[in-house]
Amino acid sequence: MKNTAFIFIVLILVLSSYNLFESKDYKLRTVVLDAGHGGKDPGCSGKGSKESQVTLEVILALGKQIKREMPDVKVIYTRDINKFVELHDRAGIANKNNADLFISVHCNAGHVDTYGSETYTMGLHTSDGNLAVAKRENEVVLKEKDYQKKYNGFNPNSPMGHILFANFQHAYLENSIKFAQKVEDNFKNHLNRKSRGVKQAGFLVLWKTSMPSSLIEIGYLTNTDDEKYLTSGEGQNAIASNICDALKQYKKELESMN
Repeated sequence: MKNTAFIFIVLILVLSSYNLFESKDYKLRTVVLDAGHGGKDPGCSGKGSKESQVTLEVILALGKQIKREMPDVKVIYTRDINKFVELHDRAGIANKNNADLFISVHCNAGHVDTYGSETYTMGLHTSDGNLAVAKRENEVVLKEKDYQKKYNGFNPNSPMGHILFANFQHAYLENSIKFAQKVEDNFKNHLNRKSRGVKQAGFLVLWKTSMPSSLIEIGYLTNTDDEKYLTSGEGQNAIASNICDALKQYKKELESMN
């Protein structure tokens, strides 16, 4: 009996120490902000705008707001000027700095009557529309030297090539979706902007990031009203503010798990 009692006590101590060891202090310490396109890659265009410039303005505004409202969060940019950064380098910057969240901002293109925002996480295309967005954003690899070696033989013109990325980021999918949903909810409820929802598709820029990641299409430059809003200082600051609010909500929820 004494031996049994001793073993029982030891077991309790071991389990207690295991639980203490496993208890993780969840903190959102570092965020990497990625302005889509840049330099020799202007992205999509409106009547008088380029995606690369709009995304940079929004990202810089977002970074300023995060630094002001969340001084405990370190902000790192993949680019803070109009320069070309290869897709795998963007993920590399996030991984090298042990980022807790990767946010990539883009502008969309389509029919002139199509408008609104949509936020993507890495995953399987559930519609031709999702695939079309991923193909357009991934075509930038054609501007990179030896892109097939860097991306394991990826062919941006092949639908199957995009589908092969579906299972990447699976470990971070839940938190990626949580953040993405907060972004779209804020756009819809606080800005009264049309939200096209949270979606999944195979984006190369999210492929090798080892943390929760989302790609935000903030609107359509090919739509007159969207372009006017996205190129205005008021619109850019409002978009940045609402992404910042989504980040604060996500941070609070994440850290409440402690």
